[in-house]
Parts: sequence; C-alpha cells; structure tokens
Amino acid sequence: MPQVPNYKLKDLHISDKDIGQNIANLRKKRGLTQKELADQIGISQSLLSHYEIGRLHLSSLMIIKIAKSLKISADKILGINSNNQDDAAVHSLKIIKRLKKIDQLSSFEQKALLKTIDNFLKGAENK
Repeated sequence: MPQVPNYKLKDLHISDKDIGQNIANLRKKRGLTQKELADQIGISQSLLSHYEIGRLHLSSLMIIKIAKSLKISADKILGINSNNQDDAAVHSLKIIKRLKKIDQLSSFEQKALLKTIDNFLKGAENK
C-alpha cells in the first residue's frame, strides 16, 4: 500500500494560459512564427496555437521540445525562472528579420554592410 506523504506541496498558481502566453512571447522574441516553431518540434501550427492560448495542457515532453527548440530552459516557459540569463540570448524580432535578410546577401555585400555597421558603432561609442 503506497504511503501518504506528511507534507503538502505549495501551489505555484501557474495556469495553462500563463504558460501558453510565455511560449508565445518567447517564440516571438526568437522571431519565429507559430508555423516555424511547430515544424521544428514536429506538431501542427493549430496544435501550437491551442497550447499558446491555454486551451490544451502541455505534457512535460512537449515543454522540453519547445524549450530545446527555443534554446531556453523549461523554467522560462513555466514562468518560474527569475534569472534573466536566457534573455541575453533572445534578440528582438526586428534584428532577427534583418539578420535573415543579410544572410541572403552576397559575400561582397555582407562585407560592405558590416563595414558600414562597424563604422557607425565606432562613431556611436565616441559620443
């Protein structure tokens, strides 16, 4: 017969809706659409949408898959990570979109653009 524990776990007050909002916010910070993230973790965009709006409960396996895909800790998805180390790796959507466009340029165009950026940053440092 299983033993009944003498202690009671504290309720963390984390809802599926809160977790879903965390996923949506983190996905957007990574510059990913629902479709792109869904494809990376092997589910449909519709299913990811249901997770993000809190309509469906995430399994621990799905939380792990999403965390690995977004390159963050599961704690961040669950909203229990008060440590902002993961934020340093998350870039804004605007920057990610521009980086994707820059990556499509020729090597010559990339070098010219990077030289321009470097010069601008040097000037900004000297202000």
